[in-house]
Amino acid sequence: MYIPKIYKSQDMELMKELISENGFALLISNQEKLAATHSMFLMTETEAGFYLETHISKANFQAKVLKDGDEVLCDFLGAHSYISSSWYDHKNVSTWNYEAVQIRGKVKLMNDDELYEHLRKLTFKYEKPQKCPMFVENMGDEYVRKEMKGAFGIHIFPTEIFIVNKLSQNRKESDFRNIIKELEKTSDENSRKIAEKMRNL
Repeated sequence: MYIPKIYKSQDMELMKELISENGFALLISNQEKLAATHSMFLMTETEAGFYLETHISKANFQAKVLKDGDEVLCDFLGAHSYISSSWYDHKNVSTWNYEAVQIRGKVKLMNDDELYEHLRKLTFKYEKPQKCPMFVENMGDEYVRKEMKGAFGIHIFPTEIFIVNKLSQNRKESDFRNIIKELEKTSDENSRKIAEKMRNL
């Protein structure tokens, strides 16, 4: 990902936030042919750093070609919003403000026990807020392991991390404040979140 220096971030806490809040992301590979799958990601922290984990259907092309050591790219898009040039006090071009993370890494295939634990953690994260949560533990071991036969689980160990935080940092104060004001007028959740992020800069 090309990131101009002014928008490039080294904020690992921002990275964790973006991955946690936008876990339905793209798994991109280029084994035999370019392929991309939207899938659910989790980030697991270790003493050495962190790794990503996800799973896709075994019927998916990527499940047929990915193997240990292959390189993949994981793309997470956070809040984003169109920025109209009409909001500036001078002639300029319109743009898009956004936050995103891309992680390039090496694949390590999950064994059955790792896949089971991955599904347990993933289900817990998204079922916990439900009124009547259905955790893996409630489904029964036999049922879960039967369903697992159709899943292909992978760990991704990062080799490169890209964090972009494009929030009109290149604009003068008056334009910056006006962008926030215009974004806050909308009913779009992403636009209002970008406005909040800009206020917190």
